[in-house]
Order: sequence, then C-alpha cells, then structure tokens
Amino acid sequence: MNHSIKQWPEQERPRERLLLQGAHSLSDAELLAIFLRSGSKQHSAVELARLLIQHFGHLNAVFDSSLDDLKQFHGIGESKYSQLMAVKELGRRYLKHQLNQGLDLSRSDLIRDYLRYELIGESQEVFAVLCLDSQLRKLSFKKLFYGSINYCNISINQLLRYVIQKHATFIVIAHNHPKGFAKPSREDYDLTQEILKACQLLEIELLDHMIIAAEQSYSFAEHGLIKPKTFPTNVIDKHLWSGEDH
Repeated sequence: MNHSIKQWPEQERPRERLLLQGAHSLSDAELLAIFLRSGSKQHSAVELARLLIQHFGHLNAVFDSSLDDLKQFHGIGESKYSQLMAVKELGRRYLKHQLNQGLDLSRSDLIRDYLRYELIGESQEVFAVLCLDSQLRKLSFKKLFYGSINYCNISINQLLRYVIQKHATFIVIAHNHPKGFAKPSREDYDLTQEILKACQLLEIELLDHMIIAAEQSYSFAEHGLIKPKTFPTNVIDKHLWSGEDH
C-alpha cells in the first residue's frame, strides 16, 4: 500500500494547502509533516506526525524529546532529529530577536509565545521573570525559582533584587503548570497582588503575570487583574494573550 502524500488530492496535501491558505490553516500534525517531508513504509508523513504528537502528548513535547525517544519511530533518525533541534533553536532565536527589537504593542502575543517557548518543556513548576527597559526591549529572562510538580516557593525580595540589578523599567512574571490547566489558584492571585504592590513602591511596572500550561495560557492583564499603564486597554485582549539568563 502506498502511503505517500503525493498520492493525495492536491487540495488536501499540507504543503499545497500552506501555500494557498497560509500556515495558520494547518494542524500541528500537518505542519510537522511538512518538516518531516517523508514518513515510513507503514505511515505517511502526516500519519507519522500524528503518532508522534499522540505519543508525546503535544507538539512541544515532540521538540523536547531525546534522540533515543524519537528513534523508536520508523522514519526518525539522527538526520531528522538534528533538523528538529535546529528548527527549535531557530524559533527561539526569532522570538529573542523580536523582543530585543522592542515590543510592538499590537504584537503582545510575542511575549506569550516567548514564555511558552521557555517554560513549556519544564517538568516541575518554575517561576520566571522577563525584564524590559523603558522602550519595552528585552533586557533579560531568568528562571528564578524551581519547585515541585504543582508548587513553587517564591521570594519577592529575591525577585525584586534581580529586577533592580537588571535596571528594568517593566517586568512580566510567569510560571508554568506542568500537568494541569492554565488556571490560577488563590495563592497565584495573592502572590500577584503582593508583587504588584512591591513593584509600585519601586516605580517598576508589572505588565502581566502569565500562567503557561501545555495547551493554553492565562493572562492576569487580559482578565483585568493587572491594569498596566503602558498598554492601551484596546491592545490587551483575549486574542493576543490567549533557565538561565539569556
């Protein structure tokens, strides 16, 4: 049986659909299939991509997998693994470049994408801070605190010392929920308010607190729990906001 995508009707092939309708119209599996280019004797590239995503849980987990884990699948070897790691690093560098150029207020989704890229692969809860200068350019990003799978102890004093050291004018704080949903707990609400008040005393503006989970994210600013002076209210909407030092 021929599993080649070349045998599919042209309007159903991922690459042709991407050219006609744009990359946003493709599923995760279809985008991954374009990267894989070919499947195996048993599966087309799309079927192989679906198997990978189903096995690892989501697309990000595929990119975070080791060579040994991926080599279990026919059609995946050292060459495709190297390409996968190269694409992952290119994506990271693209987002870092965008942030270093200064944030376009109509593209605040860049912050969400950057934080997802940094936190999504963590297996434990991690609390991080993104420091920005007065022109909303990225100064630094640091994963400050590491916890267990569902809890992370935070020192506000240590957070503020780091922010002051970096001469940040604005900050975005974030943490991940490795095994759960991007839904804030009562402790998350209370911590955000404490950090917000502490930042106000130091004339540092907290733009947002984001919670990153496997399939979604949560923005305190989007939900009106943080009201940054810098962003116009019509910019922060649900469509835009849906470790070590770098």
